[in-house]
Amino acid sequence: MNHGRNWPILLCKIGESEVLYKWNRRLWRYSLLSVVLLLLVTGSLVGCGGSGVPEEPLFDTSDPSVLRDLADQHGIGIGAAVISSLLIEEQYADTLAEHFNMIVAEYEMKWDPIQLTQGSFDFSGGDALVDFAEANGMKVRGHALVWHQATPDWVTNGSWTNDELMDIIKNHVTAVSQHYQGKIVAWDVANEALSDQSPYGLRGDSPFTKLGQDYIDEAFRAAHLVDPDALLFYNDYGVEGMNGKAQSMYNMVVGMLDRGVPIHGVGLQMHITTDGYPLTNRFEENVKRFTDLGLEVHITEADVRIRIPSSQTSRNLQAQVYHDLMAACLRNPKVTAFLTWGFTDNHSWVPDFFNGYGDALLFDKNYAKKQAYYGLQAALKGE
Repeated sequence: MNHGRNWPILLCKIGESEVLYKWNRRLWRYSLLSVVLLLLVTGSLVGCGGSGVPEEPLFDTSDPSVLRDLADQHGIGIGAAVISSLLIEEQYADTLAEHFNMIVAEYEMKWDPIQLTQGSFDFSGGDALVDFAEANGMKVRGHALVWHQATPDWVTNGSWTNDELMDIIKNHVTAVSQHYQGKIVAWDVANEALSDQSPYGLRGDSPFTKLGQDYIDEAFRAAHLVDPDALLFYNDYGVEGMNGKAQSMYNMVVGMLDRGVPIHGVGLQMHITTDGYPLTNRFEENVKRFTDLGLEVHITEADVRIRIPSSQTSRNLQAQVYHDLMAACLRNPKVTAFLTWGFTDNHSWVPDFFNGYGDALLFDKNYAKKQAYYGLQAALKGE
């Protein structure tokens, strides 16, 4: 965009107030966001001519800098969830290797694919990801050692005593941690253990909840005993801002630290939509209270879904969300990784789980960079 180009003056009536915007190269990005946020708050912009939003890309697309190089300058991980079977697709593998310095297994390192039958281990999927990462100078996050939704039937349907079930958990964590010792920079040891309902205790649909907090503590201890150099994380969704579930997670983590449990960080999944943006400074406040405990924070599964078919307006807002999230992370040096859950809209869980939504990631279905990509790029460049 030409620095000297001016956009038309926009006069909008919001309720009884008139709001005047003058778009220009330096200020239009923030004015655009303001208008869209007003739209989200009021439900409509009354008295505005047209959509009120410039139908042009929000971020400059001329800079060829790749995310991994920019992230390396900040000393942080930039990555994505990966499916090992897709690595045979040249475009998938090449895009991943070029733009990211970290990967995480979307599924292959969970309990089901590794130990579907008791005592029989299959590490082939995870090994393929580790080999790919090593060949391309990337780090690997491990996900996830204990998660109720990827637990095989022999565990969930067995008539185990509490002691037997605890031993099963520790044996699995030990075996997996031993296999990947020295190859995993960080593990999500326990994943999504908390309920979405007040008082946000341990979730009722997990086969492990009957063991209480002890199963989480013991899983962390077992992982640390085998691989003391790996950073150990608790990971969950819906805990990005200052809410009841986030408070429960904070209390849980404080208790773990008080008991000497080797926990080194928390993962904030960040599956969000532009409909509810912004998170405001409550996101940064939440992150800070965890880092004030001496913990690291990783954004582990970010995606910003928008209604489909998408428009330039919605893609611009999505890009701004990505930009602002990364900028907020960079303001706290204890936020050390930012990963998206997938990287191309060609392989994304979002359309199957959120009716009417999609286009949530950084590359489109043809592996072209989206405005979302350039939003992250701009934030990493300090713009």
